[in-house]
Amino acid sequence: MPTASPRPRPTLRDVAATAGVSKSLVSLALRGDPGVSESTRDRILAVAEQVGYRPSLSARTLKQGRSMLLGVVISSLENPYQTEIVASVEDAAEQVGLSVVLAHGSRDRGRLADRVQQLGDLGVDGLVVVSSWVPDEVLTAAARRLPVVMVGRTADPVAGVDSVTNDDEQGAALVVDHLVGRGYERIAHVTSSTRPAGLARRRGYEDAMRRAGLGDHVRVAAPDAVDGLLDDGYRAVFARNDVEACDVLDRALDRGLRVPDDVAVVGYDDTLLARRVRPALTTVQQQREVMGERAVALLTGRLGGRTDDVHEVLEPRLVVRASG
Repeated sequence: MPTASPRPRPTLRDVAATAGVSKSLVSLALRGDPGVSESTRDRILAVAEQVGYRPSLSARTLKQGRSMLLGVVISSLENPYQTEIVASVEDAAEQVGLSVVLAHGSRDRGRLADRVQQLGDLGVDGLVVVSSWVPDEVLTAAARRLPVVMVGRTADPVAGVDSVTNDDEQGAALVVDHLVGRGYERIAHVTSSTRPAGLARRRGYEDAMRRAGLGDHVRVAAPDAVDGLLDDGYRAVFARNDVEACDVLDRALDRGLRVPDDVAVVGYDDTLLARRVRPALTTVQQQREVMGERAVALLTGRLGGRTDDVHEVLEPRLVVRASG
């Protein structure tokens, strides 16, 4: 049986013919020109919806000199913090007429560098990078071609690249101050990271412990060393992120410990995981919605002609729940 030919894609001409108006009036109405009356615009929009008309991306690119695409590169799809950042970027991008193209690199520097290059070659208008694994020289090269905004922390600011980040040292200090206020002294920090954000959280933890007079109890361990911490009498654990905090919860519960009665557990990021596990996780909230909004705002500022580098640091907030 012969395959039916696909229906041709509706055009501006089809909308104009159905609405009984000129093609130029349809074009003005669809782009929100103030010279088109509200009633006429509503009628044309209704007809466009009826016939299934969608603007051609390639046509808009040729006409406006822009792709109206925003590239987003993340380290991995596994960490809910990064996927939630993507969602906030996409929401903010939609408000300014941009669509998001997502790429991830599985924490592989070479693959991430390739993704940055590929999105640039695709012709995106700008790039949001949510990964400290992208080499600085790759960010610098990309910023020569298009606006680049880093969400999260790099070791040092990269020339030509804007950034939005969380004050990770302050966030860690909030955790320690909270636990000390609840009477804990033997507070350990669990981390598997040597990346800039992880190192900043470690510094914040160590400095806050010393300020509290608990320098002798400073203990930093890998996630697979939790049993040793508990065996040594540590009864509060601050994990680098919510994923690792959930691993600590699992290990404590496997040992028959009650959380928080026997051991308090605190995470970082306030992802969906923190609200779904039981007991619900006390954690540090990064302003993900604000981070996405500011990243898109910085990018559009660059598109508008701004040339100076902007580095914004947002204040974290401790969200106290049942785990500690």
